[in-house]
Amino acid sequence: MRRVTHRLSPRSQRGVAVVTALFLTTLAVTIVASLFWQQQLQVRSIENQRLQLQQQWVLRGALDWARLILREDARNSARDDLSEPWAMPLAPTRLDRYVDSAASGGDAGSAVLSGSIQDAQGKFNLTNLATQDSINVPEVEALARLLSLLREDPALANLIAQQVAATGRAALNPRPDTARPIGLTQLDDLLTVPGCTPQVINAMRPHVVILPVNTPVNINTASPEVLAARVPGLSLADANTLTNSRRQASFRDLADLAARLPNRTIGVNSSRLGVASSYFMVTGRVTIRHSTLQIQALVERQPSATRLLWVKEI
Repeated sequence: MRRVTHRLSPRSQRGVAVVTALFLTTLAVTIVASLFWQQQLQVRSIENQRLQLQQQWVLRGALDWARLILREDARNSARDDLSEPWAMPLAPTRLDRYVDSAASGGDAGSAVLSGSIQDAQGKFNLTNLATQDSINVPEVEALARLLSLLREDPALANLIAQQVAATGRAALNPRPDTARPIGLTQLDDLLTVPGCTPQVINAMRPHVVILPVNTPVNINTASPEVLAARVPGLSLADANTLTNSRRQASFRDLADLAARLPNRTIGVNSSRLGVASSYFMVTGRVTIRHSTLQIQALVERQPSATRLLWVKEI
């Protein structure tokens, strides 16, 4: 039986060769483009890591500078008020004005830095709500007044106090067989308290803080809302009058506050109020090219040094 074979004509063979060549060329271009794209991703990833590292170093330097300012302030003044150098915010400033571009290391010299220092004791300290595992009723009442001034539910004060007391109770009597309540170190931890929504926490944020120990409120830096909440019988209008008064001259001591009270029958508790602070909140923001990093840190100022308690990105 004869086998029939089909041979491609020369023209058909040339067509197959052209198609094969085009296919191989397309495949090679696709492979090269994929490798190039992966390389670009790696380069950008390394560049982003470098920028982030530079930002972290700039902000670390800013934190050290803030701690130095606070130390110097403690040496020169026994009071803390809003007229002192630490209270002046740093406007956006290009670091290449102060750093030699040749020694700045990459893009760090072109960084734009801004920041501020706030007195943490100018806010209501939630740690005051409980002493170890016992709820402090006057502090709960003060927080309830503050929540009312902020148009939030004052009943939340008792729920927050219970959480603070539970944390203290667990620290005093740790039991491995029971779940330990979540400790409160930052305001966002209040989300574990029933009723404390993000909206409530944002309303409290300018006026409330969580510090490691019980602290008095600094009357020279507190907001009118905090003053009205802290001093029973003081209205918000009278608290605004006091804050306007301290712009002219800060309070020297609690006797000076009592002398300026519109209602002289209002009592001033020396254990709940003061004119000096040990805890400060430092906020820093740095932008290098199109990348921005912002942090917040809690600093404790001791008689001879300062201590960084925590740092977080915001």
